[in-house]
Amino acid sequence: MKKIVTFLKGNEDYLYFAFRVLVGLMFMQHGAQKLFGTFGGNAVETYISLFGLAGFIEFFGGLMIAFGLLTRLAAFLGMSTMIGAWAIVHIPKGFVPIVNGGELAAMFFAAFLVILAKGCGKAGLDNYFKKN
Repeated sequence: MKKIVTFLKGNEDYLYFAFRVLVGLMFMQHGAQKLFGTFGGNAVETYISLFGLAGFIEFFGGLMIAFGLLTRLAAFLGMSTMIGAWAIVHIPKGFVPIVNGGELAAMFFAAFLVILAKGCGKAGLDNYFKKN
């Protein structure tokens, strides 16, 4: 057990990088579904709608999180989108996430809380632009 803890502590930055990139790319895919109809989704009829705005935030916010660019802002916007999805789409079906289909929105919200707290970590474009 001690070796596992040592390994985790020694690779904390790499593990967070993998977490941030995976969350960002998964969020980006949800936006691509809404904006472009890819990955089995249906494209929005008009981009000037709540669904279009959600797709825009999911697609570009997900890319920003994955690349570590304006990471905290993107995480905040993602959290706001998940609150909106929860309130508009899921709560009318019931309050419990597994019942109302909102478990993914809840998981993204929780992931964005972590990203909001940690920022891009050691590997991200935010660090590059801070130095220059």
